[in-house]
Order: sequence, then structure tokens, then C-alpha cells
Amino acid sequence: MAEVFYQTPLGIAHIVEEDGFICKVSVRDELIPPTPTTSLLLLESMKQLDEYFAGNRKVFDLPIKQPGSDFQQQVWLELLKIPYGSTITYSKQSLNMNSPLAIRAIAAANGKNNLWIIVPCHRVIGSNGSLTGYAGGLWRKKWLLDHETRVTGIGQTKLAF
Repeated sequence: MAEVFYQTPLGIAHIVEEDGFICKVSVRDELIPPTPTTSLLLLESMKQLDEYFAGNRKVFDLPIKQPGSDFQQQVWLELLKIPYGSTITYSKQSLNMNSPLAIRAIAAANGKNNLWIIVPCHRVIGSNGSLTGYAGGLWRKKWLLDHETRVTGIGQTKLAF
């Protein structure tokens, strides 16, 4: 296992590599100084996150693996299908998975996603358009959605009068 703490515009990211896979990317509010790494995979993950934050990367190309049940793995795979700059509702995600009654279970699985930004659970919103349930904090979810909207030039994140 190798890990690195890395500064992003949204706080310090903690990235963990195990057996040739990125298995955890989380963000922290604590003041943890960034750490150096010699792991090529961790360096590539930081490069791809830098490209994402610069608006130059819309899809991550990293080997990823996180522990979870078969159901959770299906939920996370569905998250990877949400296009950059787009959002869907938990209800729509449940319909896409042919599990219309599993909205709460799907939302719970989204909340257990350990691959911040890379598996884009921030793109799932409430049925009324509200920003709900984000482990990194709703302000970070809003920032990420606003960032993707700015980069694509599609959509509107604030009401204009």
C-alpha cells in the first residue's frame, strides 16, 4: 500500500494505492501537509486530478478498485456512466439500474463511494434539484457541479433575473 496527501482547490486529498489500483480518494478539511510520493500510479492520479481541476480532463483513466458488495459495485458502475457536466436524480439512477424501489439503497451505496471525484457521485442530486447527501460536504458538491458547468458552458448553476 502507498498513499499520498495532495493539495486540491477543495482541500487535502488523501489518495491510496493498493496492488496496482487506486482504492481510495477522499478529501479532508484538516491541515495535513502534502506528502511526496514515488509511486507512478499516485503521481498519475495527482496529474489527472490536476487536469480535472484545470478543466482539461472529463474522464479519469486510472485502475480503480474499492471494496463493496455486488450491489454497491453496480451502483458505482452506474455513476461512471453520468456524463461530465450532467446530473441525474437518485430516482433516475434507480430507474437506470432497473431497481425503481431501491432509491434509498442506491443513495446509501453512493454515500459509501470511496473514490471522490473519480467515481462521480457528486453528479447525483435530489428529485427536486436539491444538493443532498455528499460525504465531502455539500459546499464541495456545489463547487464540483459549478466547475463542470463552467467548463462545459452548458447549464445554469444560479438563477439569473
